[in-house]
Amino acid sequence: MISYNKSKSILKKSKIKLGEEFINTNQCLNRVISKNIFVNSYYPSGNNAAFDGYAIKSSDTNKLNKRINKKFRIIGSMAAGNKPLKIKNKKFQTVEIMTGALIPKSFDTIIPIEQINFYPNKKNAKYILINKKIPKFEHVRFKGSDYKKGDLLLSQGTILQSSHILALNTLGIKKVKVKKKPNILFFSTGNEITNKSKILDWQVRNSNCDYINSLNENFLFNFKNGGILRDNQSNLFKSHISKMLKSKIDLIITSGAVSAGKYDFVPSVVKNFQLSNYFKSVAIRPGKPILFAKIRGKPKAIFGLPGNPISSAACFRFFVYPYIRSLLGIREEISFKAILRNEFSKKKDFTRFVKSKLSTTNDGKLEVKILKGQESFRIKSFIQSNIWVMLPSGKEKFKKGEIVDCFFSNQSNKFFL
Repeated sequence: MISYNKSKSILKKSKIKLGEEFINTNQCLNRVISKNIFVNSYYPSGNNAAFDGYAIKSSDTNKLNKRINKKFRIIGSMAAGNKPLKIKNKKFQTVEIMTGALIPKSFDTIIPIEQINFYPNKKNAKYILINKKIPKFEHVRFKGSDYKKGDLLLSQGTILQSSHILALNTLGIKKVKVKKKPNILFFSTGNEITNKSKILDWQVRNSNCDYINSLNENFLFNFKNGGILRDNQSNLFKSHISKMLKSKIDLIITSGAVSAGKYDFVPSVVKNFQLSNYFKSVAIRPGKPILFAKIRGKPKAIFGLPGNPISSAACFRFFVYPYIRSLLGIREEISFKAILRNEFSKKKDFTRFVKSKLSTTNDGKLEVKILKGQESFRIKSFIQSNIWVMLPSGKEKFKKGEIVDCFFSNQSNKFFL
């Protein structure tokens, strides 16, 4: 048995290479950028109006005040999307302009529509009246003030979200280069496992398969259900691994048959293959029997998860998910901190992942309560929880008021912080 930190170190050294592909920007949600994306044009593309109003040349107002006003002749109108007007550089002219319209070169400032006095009246306006000095560049959005050509837009390893899609399309970037999703082949194991809804007392529903499959959008992978391997089908499992080595499958994940029982065949079958990295049993709870193997000379790996639903969920969250992130080039996830509301004790040499409830205090501080029912078979506390608290090895007792490390159950912390 190895420590949790040792297992993480082995996983970091056991990456498999994923390919890359170009995809349309409108299809890139939750995909991971494989190369930095740079802006290929200025944004805004030219100086434009921040408000509906009238564009003028500010220097024409330098001598104006309450006693000295001037009529500015309205010579045209500009809407967003219109080609800029070509205007001779004459004094005391103005153009009606709408938000987002490019400002004609003769003008350098905008007076908002709410501040305009029309002459002779608004309905039959031929002029606007100005009786004060107007500063230069009022209500002007400058060319390149948001992005300049060549600026970094998105970094390699970014998980693309809706806000990124908006920016990419706004800037005219229609295709992006992303990492290919890893392909996962999943097997449940055991004579007791069934896909039926009505079961006998000695049977167990195949919930781990459906749970992990439900995460494939959040966790950036393609999922294929390989079915159920029965207790006497170790040779069939061996055959599936052999086929994986020649296929597009990147990872095999099993649930169950990974401990030390008579029918726990996964470790012995995996050891038949040449492996470059391997561990079996980690000092954690839940999930102690977890297995990992990297096939030597092949971009293929295997995870053996425990069969208990909560053990399987915890091992996926803290082993498989970080491994997938590393394959995709996403930076290592970090915990966020919360104040512990209640005491908890564990074995000193074990890392514990505990089902917990996150909330906020009246003054806005994060606090977390460790729930009752931490056994790996209990699902009631799992659905009541909204957070995993990770309690590191080397410490036995955790007191109320201590600061602890937290991880969201089904999402990266990055999406929430």
